[in-house]
Amino acid sequence: MNFARRLMNHPAFALVYERVWRPTSFFLVSGRTMGADRADAVRALRLDRPRTVLDIACGPGNFTRHLSEKNAPGGHAVGIDFSVPMLRQARADNTGPDVSYVRGDARRLPFPDGSFDAVCCFGALYLIPDPLVAAQEMVRVLAPGGRIAISTSYRYRNRFGRAVCAAISAIIGVRFFDNDVFPKLFVEAGLVDVEQQVHGLLQYLSATRPE
Repeated sequence: MNFARRLMNHPAFALVYERVWRPTSFFLVSGRTMGADRADAVRALRLDRPRTVLDIACGPGNFTRHLSEKNAPGGHAVGIDFSVPMLRQARADNTGPDVSYVRGDARRLPFPDGSFDAVCCFGALYLIPDPLVAAQEMVRVLAPGGRIAISTSYRYRNRFGRAVCAAISAIIGVRFFDNDVFPKLFVEAGLVDVEQQVHGLLQYLSATRPE
């Protein structure tokens, strides 16, 4: 297990992840605030009508609870994570009437095909072993007409940028993805309305599963 994944499974880190680490680190690498990311997530998942939402690698549940609060009445959000300390923190800090948490592996989601109207994974695919398998699992559990949204790392195309990404990857174990990896996966899986934005070292994608 690399440094970044060990950190995610440390009880002390779960206490500061959403309060300090994530807002600071994401702003440094993308120039975006947590508020902007949350607002875009709500728009991308189209929570203006009741949705069953699956938040993969939910960590301490801040995004999960936010999505449940912004969901239309009658919706429900489920957060899933492999880290026991993160889930313990989620249940302590981010419970609610329309939120549930489950422990599980993103590569083998414990849900039937087409279980969710909206599926997301924000800031985690670069840590998950076999990230493309995890992305395919996201598509599998997405219902017809449903929305999928991810944010993950972006590998610069120029030589200097690729060297920076390689150095970060070697030090902390974060993977970086070319800009065509996930759009291609989504299209090959039959998704439509694929949209992609790049902000610094992060890329944001959303798509729809046809009805």
